[in-house]
Amino acid sequence: MKFFIDGADPKEIRTCVEQGLIDGVTTNPTLISKVLGAGSTARDPQALLKEICEICKGPVSAEVVSEDKDGMMREAHEYVKIAPNIVVKLPLTTEGLKAVRACAEEKIKTNVTLCFSPVQAILAAKAGAGYISPFVGRLDDIASDGIDLVRKIVAIYKMYGFKTEVLVASVRGPNHIVEAALVGAQVATVPFAVLQTLVKHPLTDAGLGKFLADWKRIQK
Repeated sequence: MKFFIDGADPKEIRTCVEQGLIDGVTTNPTLISKVLGAGSTARDPQALLKEICEICKGPVSAEVVSEDKDGMMREAHEYVKIAPNIVVKLPLTTEGLKAVRACAEEKIKTNVTLCFSPVQAILAAKAGAGYISPFVGRLDDIASDGIDLVRKIVAIYKMYGFKTEVLVASVRGPNHIVEAALVGAQVATVPFAVLQTLVKHPLTDAGLGKFLADWKRIQK
């Protein structure tokens, strides 16, 4: 399973790259605005995206803000000039699907975001999406089953041979990752704070503490 970091902070992304944790990055306007508002050295969103693409050589999703297909395509063409690893992130709307199709025809890879139903996922795959992003945490928040949605999408894509990768988003903790992996999702995009918890286990800490204590005793 591939891990992407869901964030736009270059320091956090660099840390995860150095740890060997991540294969890519997903951003959105909210994440980018938080970083730029916090005094990033990047002067604008495109400069920030360029910096991120230099740190992480895997796919970096950059989201459009236009609501019509023509506007989305203008943004897509600007994004792909930034770096070869940019993936254009498009909304799961009728205009968004038009842009997905147009991008597919131009060999521009896309990540279709805000997926909440299996039929939406089918439409995105038929349009030529590179990734589909079901939001598991937001579904869980309204007492729906986010992982069940992932399970259905994976099964449908496998049944019909769709090449679109399932990128699990709105991940709230390690259990979401494990469950998504068990049902066959190819990617999980995870916030920095959650990524940093994945290595932790109390028995690991206890075991390491004992090993070090035993080693110190024989050094006396």
